[in-house]
Amino acid sequence: MFTLAEVASLSDIQPTYRILKPWWDVFMDYLAVVMLMVAIFAGTMQLTKDQVVCLPVLQSTVNSKVQPDTSGKADFTTVETTTGQEEASMRTVSFGSAPTVTPDILLSRVTSSQYQPTESSQELKKEQKDSSGRKTNLDFQQYVFINQMCYHLALPWYSKYFPYLVLIHTIILIVSSNFWFKYPKTCSKIEHFVSILGKCFESPWTTKALSETACEDSEENKQRLTGAQSLPKYVSTSSDEGSPSASTPMITKSGFKFSADKPMIEIPSVTILDKKDGEQAKALFEKVRKFRAHVEDSDLIYKLYVGQTVIKTVKFIFILCYTANFVNTISFEHICNPKVEHLIGYTQFECTHNMAYMLKKLLISYISLICVYGFICLYTLFWLFRIPLKEYSFEKVREESSFSDIPDVKNDFAFLLHMVDQYDQLYSKRFGVFLSEVSENKLRGISLNHEWTYEKLRQHVSRNAQDKQELHLFMLSGVPDAVFDLTDLDVLKLELIPEAKITAKISQMTNLQELHLYHCPAKVEQTAFSFLRDHLRCLHVKFTDVAEIPAWVYLLKTLRELYLIGNLNSENNKMIGLESLRELRHLKILHVKSNLTKIPPNITDVAPHLTKLVIHNDGTKLVVLNSLKKMTNVAELELQNCELERIPHAIFSLSNLQELDLKSNSIRTIEEIISFQHLKRLTCLKLWHNKIVSIPSSITHIKNLESLYLSNNKLETLPAAVFSLQKLRCLDVSYNSIAVIPVEIALLQNLQHFHITGNKVDILPKQLFKCVKLRTLSLGQNCITSIPDKVSQLLQLTYLELKGNCLDRLPATLGQCQLLRKSGLIVEDHLFDALPSEVKEVLNQDTSIPFANGI
Repeated sequence: MFTLAEVASLSDIQPTYRILKPWWDVFMDYLAVVMLMVAIFAGTMQLTKDQVVCLPVLQSTVNSKVQPDTSGKADFTTVETTTGQEEASMRTVSFGSAPTVTPDILLSRVTSSQYQPTESSQELKKEQKDSSGRKTNLDFQQYVFINQMCYHLALPWYSKYFPYLVLIHTIILIVSSNFWFKYPKTCSKIEHFVSILGKCFESPWTTKALSETACEDSEENKQRLTGAQSLPKYVSTSSDEGSPSASTPMITKSGFKFSADKPMIEIPSVTILDKKDGEQAKALFEKVRKFRAHVEDSDLIYKLYVGQTVIKTVKFIFILCYTANFVNTISFEHICNPKVEHLIGYTQFECTHNMAYMLKKLLISYISLICVYGFICLYTLFWLFRIPLKEYSFEKVREESSFSDIPDVKNDFAFLLHMVDQYDQLYSKRFGVFLSEVSENKLRGISLNHEWTYEKLRQHVSRNAQDKQELHLFMLSGVPDAVFDLTDLDVLKLELIPEAKITAKISQMTNLQELHLYHCPAKVEQTAFSFLRDHLRCLHVKFTDVAEIPAWVYLLKTLRELYLIGNLNSENNKMIGLESLRELRHLKILHVKSNLTKIPPNITDVAPHLTKLVIHNDGTKLVVLNSLKKMTNVAELELQNCELERIPHAIFSLSNLQELDLKSNSIRTIEEIISFQHLKRLTCLKLWHNKIVSIPSSITHIKNLESLYLSNNKLETLPAAVFSLQKLRCLDVSYNSIAVIPVEIALLQNLQHFHITGNKVDILPKQLFKCVKLRTLSLGQNCITSIPDKVSQLLQLTYLELKGNCLDRLPATLGQCQLLRKSGLIVEDHLFDALPSEVKEVLNQDTSIPFANGI
């Protein structure tokens, strides 16, 4: 035997799954339990009490020998057996093989030899008076046998198997109702969903977010009621430019609020979450985001639930159709013809089924239950197709809360939320909090401000190379509010902060003039923008796509320096996607590090006042340079790593050009250098890191040239024309293949910095030391074997590099170079140790004269 609890366990699900059980599923589960009880009760009754009782049907000939009663009732005469011999004789006749024993002969007193054919009327009347019915010639074993035969032959099959059918149907219905909780591909998603939903419901952040929404609503109502009174007493003095606009991303403000009577400080109910709660809430946001991406891709759960509902409906129709036909087949009386006359002696029996009335009532009850079950299935199908359950809108939640950005969901995610709403709509409302980016940003802001206090930020402030106070924030969830309390900060760097928001509090940072945004599309309030527009002088923006550049960057009217680092040459960006730079009226320096193939036309918007243009390519060939002709006021031009093969002709139109840098290109010849004679103001020419093999004599036409950089080329000689540049103060020919320093170098009387490191020089001409203004002399990595004593003539020398040569000793006259110290002498240690002690003592002396390199 089995208990009801064991069978009912088939419908058991995890207690947490009940939030996905709408009322109709719960009701159908209870109906299934009742149907189980019906099946088990009917089965138990059938196993313990079900039986059939049968009696043989006597023929009419028997009735003719029996005198009818005066009352009209049949008189069944029973003949008693008075002796043991007569009883034994009767049994012999009953089980004899001779066919002389027939049901037509009324049993009376018999002997072992023959029947008595007649009786006296007196004896017969006496027997009729003493007997209560007719006796048959069947014993107990024959009755058991015939009862069992007729149970299987005369009884309808439905009466015998009704409990088992009900049990099987009920189990199928139970399995159909809960299959979506057991199927592996849906069970995992449901389990994950229920787990996340429970955590979202119990999260302290959910309570805080919803309570803040309620507080904001009550505060807005209060302000609407008191607004008419407070307006005349407090009038805003901010300009239109500083007022927030609808298009400007805003940050929820908290702090001081003024009423009509007196200023009051708003104290939020909960401002800081427990650190553990905050981390759990942030983890929940990430889980919800990943779960949504995983579940919204399919509608398997929805289809499976619809499928199992259809199966239950079809099952209901099937059960109802065939069960209704068997209601009338369950009867108390049955006629049985077992065809065992040779064993019993009778051909027909009349049987009674003692469980008939009970089974009929149970069957009617079962049909009633299955009808109710079926109507609920039909209602479920109506609900499934009445509205699109693969779409779920949080419109009501958005209206009731401040989280207007909660997105609508679809497919299985939407269906699960619809099912949860049938249990309790509060679950979906709390769950929606974790779908809102506004909510997530609020949480990040609270956690961020709790972690990054003013004291901690102050510890991260450092001094940069320009001796300015600098703060670098890297990979944070936002900008801490305490940053804006660092009023003495000069430089602010924000890197990899995707949700950076600059609030109006930045107006406190009166010293801030330089801002770095590295992969940080910062949003600003209108008041903050007004401050940046009037105070910001230098802006660095690093990005992957041009769309990451904040739109407000193009409106900073007082900006003087703009540095753009990122991809500006993708197919989507149409070369350069910069908006008009026309508003940058005070821009002086524009630095673009990208992959340009032509000078962007938009740059010409700032051409009238641009003084320095820097383009650093990543190796992409810069082909179109015609826009350079319009930049007549540019004084400094850098075109680095642009794969230029010749000096662009557009450069010769820049009459105000003072410094030209063509570093890291593929220039092989510089014959066009003669055209530089028209650039009267050109003082610095940098052609380093190219493939130049010779210097044309026409270089003499650049009369005002003061600095010439030709390092990292393929030069083998230095022509005399170079030394005719009387104003030359810096000459760098390092890392070439020069073997000889011409004696004409003595003509460069203004030369202060000479670099010839990494060449093949083996002898230093004495004329080199006539350049008495030399302050920097780089002779390292050559083949020099000795240093002339005349090095002592370089009284202004502060830096001397000799390392990497073939020197045996250093001249003792180095001690006469008054400004040279050990820190400025780059040489092997053993050569320095070999110097006389008095020379080493002079070189080891400290000096207050500042060191100048000049490169």
